[in-house]
Amino acid sequence: MNDKQPQHLGDIKIGISACVAGENVRFDASSKPSQFALRELGQYVTYKPICPEVAIGLPVPRPTIRQINKNDVIHVSRPDGSGDVTEALSEYGKKAAKVANEFSGFIFCAKSPSCGMERVKVYSEDGKGSTSTGVGVFAAEVMNANPLLPCEENGRLNDAVIRENFVARVFAYRQWQLLEKEGITKHKLMQFHTRFKYTVMSHDLVAYKALGQLLASADIDAEDMAAQYISGLMSALKVKASRKKHTNTLQHIQGYFAKELNANEKQELCEQIEEYRKGLVPLFVPLTLIKHHLMRFPKEYLQKQFYLAPYPAELKLRYGL
Repeated sequence: MNDKQPQHLGDIKIGISACVAGENVRFDASSKPSQFALRELGQYVTYKPICPEVAIGLPVPRPTIRQINKNDVIHVSRPDGSGDVTEALSEYGKKAAKVANEFSGFIFCAKSPSCGMERVKVYSEDGKGSTSTGVGVFAAEVMNANPLLPCEENGRLNDAVIRENFVARVFAYRQWQLLEKEGITKHKLMQFHTRFKYTVMSHDLVAYKALGQLLASADIDAEDMAAQYISGLMSALKVKASRKKHTNTLQHIQGYFAKELNANEKQELCEQIEEYRKGLVPLFVPLTLIKHHLMRFPKEYLQKQFYLAPYPAELKLRYGL
């Protein structure tokens, strides 16, 4: 599974709901495999499949369970209220959350009463009505204990923008985890930020300025600065990058070639960026031309930018942006 994995990032581990990994562990002994996760992303990461329902002792197959609102308290049980497993799922979630701090991401099963990240159905006690306002009990424990961890649901990964955003966050977070293992100093933190400047710019300009100001603070020690920085970075990367923001970022990068390109080359690059802005071509088109010019005119600062190569190009994630 890892033969094409970027070696400098080591073994990238991602937690995944076992049914999404293709294991037949659902209530009806079926699975809900994510083809993108298994066939494409799976070439570069190692998955840790987890089924909290099986882990707490429920059989396969088994009676269905659901979230039920009883006096404003959410319980997970069979539709008739029997077999309450709320506490068991919560306790297992807390145990798994400690293991999840070694993960670089997590893919949950959508709408599951144990694993859904959002929009989980919560039924009234009489079973006559429901709202899609719940969060899976297991997923909630994992996410609450690991607020920086990139998390996504299998169904949402079918959306090109969400899919690209999740994978980029996974690979960015992995780089941070490796930096933590080395030991963080203010100097290393500055170097790390330098590599992510254009990535942050393409997501959130307010965060771009705020992170720069944070690193310029002289009265914050390295540990506190690192904690504030990674929180700000991962929050910024959750913001979906728009064509407008990408265009602004591409134009900034374009400026690095102002002296080297001739008039025709400058016009060509301007036209490709403009065509991208108008939605006529995907992001990889102007990026490919920029990388071509970067090979002709090497610039160390740009070559280190995470923005230009956030994950393996073979995933073709920017073809749909």
